Amino acid sequence: MLCTGNSCRSQIAEGYLKYFAADKADVYSAGVETHGINQKAIETMQEDGIDISKHTSNNIDEYYEIDFDFVITVCDNARERCPYFPTKARKFHHNFPDPAKATGTEEEIKEQFRQVGQQIKEYCRNFIKSNFPVL
Repeated sequence: MLCTGNSCRSQIAEGYLKYFAADKADVYSAGVETHGINQKAIETMQEDGIDISKHTSNNIDEYYEIDFDFVITVCDNARERCPYFPTKARKFHHNFPDPAKATGTEEEIKEQFRQVGQQIKEYCRNFIKSNFPVL
């Protein structure tokens, strides 16, 4: 999973992909920058029973040596800035809204995180079903 800052959308996606793949795949997330893990992303995932509190915010440069099967960008900025990987990885893209930019009351912001989290959850569920049919 690749996003701009590896703080929110890619972290949520990493959590769901690991959940749906049931440890049958190695899943990494990274950013073209690192911004730390967004606390609201952690809380949103905890509401769904998935703990991402131990995740780290990683830069894509840390993973150049890995021969990925798939690279998934979860925002347009990351897609545009995604570096070249010396790999045959299949590339996928879905531009999810950035809940870290949500405004409003605390409850309205939490609701935007939940909505984006559900979008990412469905994407990840479908991705695993389509690309790992034996799982």
